[in-house]
Amino acid sequence: MYMFFRKLVEIWFKHLKFKMTVLNPENIPAQNGGFIVASNHLSYSDPPVIAAVFKGKFSFMAKSELFKNKLFAWLITRCGAFPVVRGAKDGAAIERAVNDIEKNRIFVIFPEGTRSKDGVIARAKSGVALIAGKANAPIVPVCIMYGVNGKKRDCTVAVGEMISSEEIAIADITDRKRIKTVSSLIMDNICALQKQICEEYHVPVPGSEALL
Repeated sequence: MYMFFRKLVEIWFKHLKFKMTVLNPENIPAQNGGFIVASNHLSYSDPPVIAAVFKGKFSFMAKSELFKNKLFAWLITRCGAFPVVRGAKDGAAIERAVNDIEKNRIFVIFPEGTRSKDGVIARAKSGVALIAGKANAPIVPVCIMYGVNGKKRDCTVAVGEMISSEEIAIADITDRKRIKTVSSLIMDNICALQKQICEEYHVPVPGSEALL
């Protein structure tokens, strides 16, 4: 059942809804799970877009409000989603994420915690660093941009080099300074990918007036 929905998502988002371009495809891990994909967040389409690029079984947090509609809740649950209460310290959700990674799933997270309306990448919440530290899992940074070349149907996904678990290890999960350092490292990698996309299409980075 999962693989059926997984294939439908890939066909629709990669070949029908969007004309998708993947930059740095060589950075897509050969392994089918046991790592984290951390991406910027622009649209409700972001999770299935990522699912169309990476191969494996996915797990991702979705705001609890999305589970109020039973049919939609059934659908996204089949695709690997589980609810999280935004703005709350949801320890159960973090433990669920860690368990799913340990079960060799690909955990997808949007560190900013909410969608960006103008494309500017914000600072990360602490969740991504906590999950990576607890799971001792590597992270693949990703940046998504839609219509960057002026065509609404176009979607570009830049995949960064995997950040090793050693590089983002957190010995003490109460160490706020270390958590902040790891979070910043992850977002720096995502920002670098956004810059790469903008250079590819000769457009300014969102929030910047200077052409690259």
